[in-house]
Amino acid sequence: METPIGVLLIRPLSAYLQQELSKRYTLFKYWQVPPDRRREFIGKHSNSIKAVVGNGVQGADTELIDALPFLEIVASHSSGLDKIDLELCREKGIRVTYTPDALTDEVADMAVLLTLATLRRICAADRFVRSGEWKKSDFNLTTKFSGKSVGIIGLGRIGSAIARRAEAFGCSIGYHSRSQKPNSRYKFYPSVLNLASDSQILIIACALTEETRHIIDRHVIDALGRNGIIVNIARGSHIDEAELISALVEGRLAGAGLDVLENEPQVPNALIGLDNIVLSPHVGASTVETRKAMADLVVENLEAHFSDKPLLTPVI
Repeated sequence: METPIGVLLIRPLSAYLQQELSKRYTLFKYWQVPPDRRREFIGKHSNSIKAVVGNGVQGADTELIDALPFLEIVASHSSGLDKIDLELCREKGIRVTYTPDALTDEVADMAVLLTLATLRRICAADRFVRSGEWKKSDFNLTTKFSGKSVGIIGLGRIGSAIARRAEAFGCSIGYHSRSQKPNSRYKFYPSVLNLASDSQILIIACALTEETRHIIDRHVIDALGRNGIIVNIARGSHIDEAELISALVEGRLAGAGLDVLENEPQVPNALIGLDNIVLSPHVGASTVETRKAMADLVVENLEAHFSDKPLLTPVI
C-alpha cells in the first residue's frame, strides 16, 4: 500500500491554505506541537512527510531537512528564501519553490505607503488628533514625496514595481543591484554608499544574503543624511538596527518606515518611543487577495511536483 503524502506546515498560515492542503494531503501542523516534543513528532512521521511548507519567518533549516529522509520539496509561502538551507536542498536533490509574482504589487504598494506615512508623519498626526492636541496647536509641517530622489536597493520584481510607482510621483530613480540591468532606464550605482549619497529616500527591496546583511550601516545612513528616510519592506537584517536607532535619536536621519525588523516580533523599546518612525508587523503581502494567490501557487507547485509536471516557480 502506497504511503499517503504528508505535508508539514510550519506556521499557521491562512485557513484557506490549510483547507486546500488537507483536501489533497495528510497535513501536519508543526506549530501545534510543543517545542520539547517536536523531535519526537518528526521521528514518528518522517517516513510520510515529503513536503514542507513554510514562509519568510520560518522555513526549512538544516536540522529539519536532515530529520526528514523522504523530503522531496520545500514550498515557500513567500518570495524570500533566507529561511531555507538552499545548499543542503541542492545537495539532497530537494526541490524548492516560492511565490514571487503573487505578492509584487502589494509589497510595492506597502513601500509607497510607508514612504508617504513617514514623510507626512501620518501616525504621529493620527495620535495628535486623537489626543486632543489639535485643539491646542497646529501640527508641525512635514515634507512631500513628489519630486524627490529615490534610491532602490534591489531592482527585481518588487524593486521595479516600486520604481514605477515612484515615477508616478515625479521622482528620479536610482538603483543598486548585484549587476546593472541592461534594459533599465534608471541610473545604476555600483555601490550602496554612492546611491545613498545621491538619494533622499532609500528603499530596500533586495533578497537577504550574507552579502546584503547589514547593507545599511552607519556609513550608508550618514551618506543619506539628516534629511533622508529609509524604507524597508524586505528583511529586517538588511539594516544594522542599533545604528539606525542611533541615527534617528541623534537626528542624523529624518525618519524610517519599517515593515520588517531584525529580531521580529521583538521590537526595541528605543524604536517604539520614536515619533519619526512608522512601524508595521511584516504585513507587506497581507491582503486577502494576495494571500489567496500565494496559497494557490503553493498548492499548484506541490500538485505539479507530485504529478511529475514542471514546477510553476522553481528555485531548485
